[in-house]
Amino acid sequence: MKLSSERIENSQIVLTIEAEPEDVELAQEEAYRHLAKRTDIPGFRRGKAPRGILERYLGREVLLNEAVEHLVPKLLGRAIEEQGIDAIAEPEIEITQNDPLIFKATVPVRPTVELGNYRQIRVDPEPVAVAEEEVDKAIEQIRYQHAPWQPVERPVQFGDLVTIDIEGSIDDKPVVNRKDIQSQVVKESPFPAPGFWEQLEGLEKGQEKEFSLSFADDYEPSQFAGKEYHFKVLVSEIKEKNLPELDDEFAKSLGQSFETLESLRQRVASNLKTMAEEEARKRIEEKAIDALVEQSKVDFPPVMVEHEIDRLIRERETSLEGRIKDRGKNEEELRQELRPLATKRLTQALLLGKVAEEEKIEVSEAEVDEEIEAMAQSAGERREELKRLLSSAAARQSLQETSLIRKAIKRLAEIAQSGDAKSA
Repeated sequence: MKLSSERIENSQIVLTIEAEPEDVELAQEEAYRHLAKRTDIPGFRRGKAPRGILERYLGREVLLNEAVEHLVPKLLGRAIEEQGIDAIAEPEIEITQNDPLIFKATVPVRPTVELGNYRQIRVDPEPVAVAEEEVDKAIEQIRYQHAPWQPVERPVQFGDLVTIDIEGSIDDKPVVNRKDIQSQVVKESPFPAPGFWEQLEGLEKGQEKEFSLSFADDYEPSQFAGKEYHFKVLVSEIKEKNLPELDDEFAKSLGQSFETLESLRQRVASNLKTMAEEEARKRIEEKAIDALVEQSKVDFPPVMVEHEIDRLIRERETSLEGRIKDRGKNEEELRQELRPLATKRLTQALLLGKVAEEEKIEVSEAEVDEEIEAMAQSAGERREELKRLLSSAAARQSLQETSLIRKAIKRLAEIAQSGDAKSA
């Protein structure tokens, strides 16, 4: 076997391998025996036809392809072992010549990560303050949420809760026929069709209206695209929120030990400040990570990006928002759309993993146990089932890796804010 190797970009090594003639001959002899055992040739028992007869019957190319199929992996495995290559995924193989047999194998290897001077990263802490207007707005939302609906004798307005009978057809074929549907009148809602609720604004109780709406040519689901949807709607009831007075009695009605409106305001202000501090912390972490990426170098094989795209697709499949966004896209379109995000996530994860290594950050088995217990506690009746799922070796490793990255982000943010270069 003649062998040459070349390291190329994206953490890959290209091996060029030329098989020795005797290796090819041995592989063809082995291929002949395999093919003879599963080929019926007139005049011969299976497995007994001479090699020359088998070659004429199947064609020499079939024999050679069978030989190459078995020989290439053997030679490649030998080459990888001789070169001491730490392959992380299956190589891509290209046969460049058949006589003599020469092929190239592009082998993905472990990424290379070169951290910049991350201990010099600086991010100024953000001042966090909650304005009175924000507290007022939050309390108004609480007031609205706890207000009861009450019937009104006026035309429909946006925000109302209406009870309607609805008939709908497309191409004169009934699509929907329902009575006493209760729904809030929301501007620009896409359901049951874009523009539907705008048609109800101004209708009186007991009033009926017929109207048609056209779907866009790229509308999803596609069976409605470019078509006209005809509706007949009858409004049978209109309700609005009966907002309670903002006073101590309202605060007491919420429970949670509120005795006065002022105590409610204090709790709301405290909660808003906590959320603002959390958002500020996330922004600091993002800035620190961006600075880390800017000053560092990382090189990884394309197959790792493909695996990260697979992970993103699985995540989106479990999310309603993700399924809606991805509807109507073929697999290639979706993968191309997710490629930049996958590359970004992979780059950050590799760099943060290196930070964890430099800072000697570890995640103990006890910490993984605590993480599993915390996740199980939030699962309610599925607690034990979730604990079993999360206790597998693969799940524990994934949780450990996630916790390690989380710790590395926290450490990086601490350094960026304080200049503290001590190990965690």
